[in-house]
Amino acid sequence: MKLFFPVLLVFLFESAYLDAAENAKYEQADTTQTNVPPSAEVPDSGVMPLSAFFGADNAFPPLANRRICEGAAGGDGMPLVFSHQLDISTLQPGDFRIIRADGSTGSLVCVTPMPALDEGELRTILLIGEYGSAENQPVQVDIVGNLLSIDGSLNFRNSSSTVIALEEGPSLIYAEVVPESQWDLGKEQSTGLRFGAPGDGCPEATQQVVRVVWTGGITKPGGDEIDHVERLAYKVFVEGDAEELNMIVPFAVADLRDSDNNHELCLDTTAKPLRVEFPAGLMTDPIEDLNPATSIDVTH
Repeated sequence: MKLFFPVLLVFLFESAYLDAAENAKYEQADTTQTNVPPSAEVPDSGVMPLSAFFGADNAFPPLANRRICEGAAGGDGMPLVFSHQLDISTLQPGDFRIIRADGSTGSLVCVTPMPALDEGELRTILLIGEYGSAENQPVQVDIVGNLLSIDGSLNFRNSSSTVIALEEGPSLIYAEVVPESQWDLGKEQSTGLRFGAPGDGCPEATQQVVRVVWTGGITKPGGDEIDHVERLAYKVFVEGDAEELNMIVPFAVADLRDSDNNHELCLDTTAKPLRVEFPAGLMTDPIEDLNPATSIDVTH
């Protein structure tokens, strides 16, 4: 059984830099009006939640009421990763229905994009409420409201995801080539705060950036930020001149010290990245479940 959220406490409550009311959504009914039909009803549309991760059971401490959303204290936490970035103005708790193993329905207090707030990261949403336990875990999340993509062209309504169990560790769920306009080369983190703070950027010598998204937040075991051990463990397979696969490692990893589920792999090549792999047992979620061996194809 998972215990109190010790690592998340460090991330959340060193101090806060954002007003939670600016990020958390509380509306318990779907109020989004749109003419965009549910993309999930179109065969092979690919518009869906990619993962739902039951990452915390009654884990948020009292200060979560001020730092995340009112009513979060003592709640469960579940990050959802979507196939496309979201229009946050269409996001509300009433968009979601969570089904437990016994068939009952859980309840949500709020939803928020925190801590994944950097440009390009708005495909991860944190759901907070009372929707499961180690003995009666959530097994499915349904999108029942009009939840639109960031450009307003896609509607996630009527899509769903099975839930990764409480005892499982984080794994890679999405990878993409980052547009050069989002690189922020040489940027250092502008604040000492961690949960939701802007992540740092790749070094100036970077020639290409690949963003990898995990099913939940990741750190070293014990909660420290990753370092060269994890950097060297990332394997990026790129296409060679003769269309063969060549394996490289990123010369740096960025988007650190913000407690979210994203890393930026800084590459010193312009060769086309095709796949990212990471071995088992080097990183954990906030409640110390080790990652399995994991890999993901790179989206272009």
